[in-house]
Amino acid sequence: MFQIIYRIFIELTNRKWTSNVLKRFAMSKLSKVIVPSFTRAYKINMDEMEKPLQDYSTLHEFFTRKLKAGARPIDLQPLTVISPVDGVIEDIGVISKNQMITVKGKDYSISEMVGNDQVLASFQEGIYMILYLSPSHYHRIHSPISGRMVNRWTIGNRSYPVNKWGLKYGKSPLSKNYRVITEIKHPNGELLLVKVGAMFVNSIEMVHEQDQLTKGDEVAFFSFGSTVVLLFEKDFFEPSSPKTPRDVKVGEIIGSLKRK
Repeated sequence: MFQIIYRIFIELTNRKWTSNVLKRFAMSKLSKVIVPSFTRAYKINMDEMEKPLQDYSTLHEFFTRKLKAGARPIDLQPLTVISPVDGVIEDIGVISKNQMITVKGKDYSISEMVGNDQVLASFQEGIYMILYLSPSHYHRIHSPISGRMVNRWTIGNRSYPVNKWGLKYGKSPLSKNYRVITEIKHPNGELLLVKVGAMFVNSIEMVHEQDQLTKGDEVAFFSFGSTVVLLFEKDFFEPSSPKTPRDVKVGEIIGSLKRK
C-alpha cells in the first residue's frame, strides 16, 4: 500500500510545471531569505564554504556553492579511486551477466540506465557503486580517477526522487531520470560516471570540457540532491570497504584499480 501511495504522489508532482516553479524560486532573489534556515536545518559546515553565507544571493547559488581551496584533500596515488562527491555510498555490488544490478531489493537494467550496449559489453560482471547526495551535501562532482574522457551523452527526461525511498519504492529512477554519462579511459581500463538528476530541479551542469582529466578535477554540478553511479569493468576494481551505507567526501579513497 505504501508503495502505491508513494508512486501516486510522485507521479502527481513529477511534472515539468512543478519543476519549473521550484527552479524559478530557487534562482530568484526571494529565495535568499531561506538560506540561513536551510543551513541550520541541514547542519551545513559554513567554515569550509568559499564565501560567507550572506554573499549567496539565491538558494540555487547556495546549493551549487564551491568550497575553500584545500577543503577536500585529494588522494593522488596512481591506482586509487576517490569519491567524486560528498555523499553516502548506498550500495556496492556486481553487475550480472544480463546487465542487471539490484539496489535496495529492486532490479535495475544497466542497459536502460546507460543506453549504450556497445559501451557496456566490457562491464558485465564488473562492479557498480551508488552514491547519493542529499540537499545538505556539497553538490559539485569531481573526477574519481585521472584519464581521458572519450565519450559523453545524455539520456532520460524524468525527475523521480533518488533517496533511499525513491530507490526502493520509486519507478526505476536510476534508469528513467535525466542523466549524463561520461566514459573515462584510464591506463588500467575504463569506467562510466553516471550522473542522475533528482526530483523537481532536474539539472546537471557540465563545467569541464577538456578531454584530459586529472583525479579531483571538477567535472559538473547538481542543482539539487541527486545520485552518482560508478560502473567499473570486470576484474579492474576493488572497493576499499563493502560497508553500506557509508558517508564519504570528495577525495577520499573508495577503492583501487587493479593492474592489467
